[in-house]
Amino acid sequence: MKSYSGHFKYDEIKEYFFDWLEDQDPEWINENIDDIHHHCFNTDYYIIGTYQAKQWLGDEVFHVIEIIKEYEKSNFGEVTTDFSEPEKIVNMYAYIIGEQVVYEWQLKKEAINF
Repeated sequence: MKSYSGHFKYDEIKEYFFDWLEDQDPEWINENIDDIHHHCFNTDYYIIGTYQAKQWLGDEVFHVIEIIKEYEKSNFGEVTTDFSEPEKIVNMYAYIIGEQVVYEWQLKKEAINF
């Protein structure tokens, strides 16, 4: 897995994940541990609204698009994100960074429980 630690808005997305975790029942988390990334980053939007998405992306939009292209080509063999929709760009980027955040959280959780 490519590391995205330290990338644009990484800490914000990480904080979002931990806030989301706090809203979940600990027993539910343990039962769904393998699907936590999906539940947090794929069942709802990280950012809603075109204006909000454009503001969030700011000057980093092209860098974010390149990360999405690289990720999708590597994982799916093709790029499918609609880059004309700022919401879709933000939410796919949050999904990608979220994957790293969840992976690091799971490693730490496993180490504590080991």
